[in-house]
Amino acid sequence: MDKKLYRDPRNGMLAGVCAGIAEYFGWDPTWVRLGWVLFTLLGGSGLLAYIIAAVIIPRDPIDPVY
Repeated sequence: MDKKLYRDPRNGMLAGVCAGIAEYFGWDPTWVRLGWVLFTLLGGSGLLAYIIAAVIIPRDPIDPVY
């Protein structure tokens, strides 16, 4: 199976980055979001990483809003 990483705006809160990562790895999006918040609060670079990921990771092509 050929898995690809996409942003998932249907299940996402902002840009769908955490939801897309959770879907790719088969995790719960809530845990990915909590990890991202913790990463942001501890190092401060999480916000920059999220913005970069939102720009680099493509949106899901089967998204009806696309």
